[in-house]
Amino acid sequence: MSGHSKWATTKHKKAALDAKRGKLFAKLIKNIEVAARTGGPDPDGNPTLYDAITKARKSSVPVDNIERARKRGGGLEAGGADWQTIMYEGYGPSGVAMLIECLTDNRNRAASEVRVALTRNGGSLADPNSVSYMFNRKGVILVPKLVSETKAGRVELTEDQVLEVVLEAGAEEVNDLGESFEIVTEASDLVPVRKALQDAGIDYDSADSSFLPTINVPVDEDTARKVFKLIDALEDSDDVQNVYANADVSDEILAKLDA
Repeated sequence: MSGHSKWATTKHKKAALDAKRGKLFAKLIKNIEVAARTGGPDPDGNPTLYDAITKARKSSVPVDNIERARKRGGGLEAGGADWQTIMYEGYGPSGVAMLIECLTDNRNRAASEVRVALTRNGGSLADPNSVSYMFNRKGVILVPKLVSETKAGRVELTEDQVLEVVLEAGAEEVNDLGESFEIVTEASDLVPVRKALQDAGIDYDSADSSFLPTINVPVDEDTARKVFKLIDALEDSDDVQNVYANADVSDEILAKLDA
């Protein structure tokens, strides 16, 4: 399962960089709008909206922006777009499998931007269902280890503490990512596991429905660099919400790329 951990670590670091660039805000706002349109504007009765709002708040999206998106999506305020979810399948450098999740109001533009990003960065579009079988939809919750930091020292969660809370609620596994724990669940168990954490008073960074690879492809430093460059190019498109890949990048290579 090491591919999961390394990929989550990388995605988490990338998310922090994206937030600095402001790219993340628009995607988070779009998620709120779609969740409110699909399940209603009340976060208490709409777990997907609740998680979308929580993630936006933790990423410092202004409260006014969050509230307007919720109202637009729920039909309480004019101006909501007709967002459609489209999943493209593709291959990156060295045959790395990729799922590219788009949320767009213009299918032609999204398809064109995805195709251009792939072809310019050593990738290609794949036929439907030729890549998706290598991924499973899962719930992924990221829990920071650090609880508090004082002059007396750091207080951190242990893996056993997390396991004790989440296993009974339906978690499949807990992976140690260094600074945080990644909790993997069936997609249908995401909300019960998240609620178990809240009931236990354990803070979490994000709770998302995600696609995790069932088959991982180990890559060398050169390929990893090319794959991440391709992902950056794809995520530069406003229509692309998420990119999932089955590249297995070692800790050593990740450290080199971070440097």
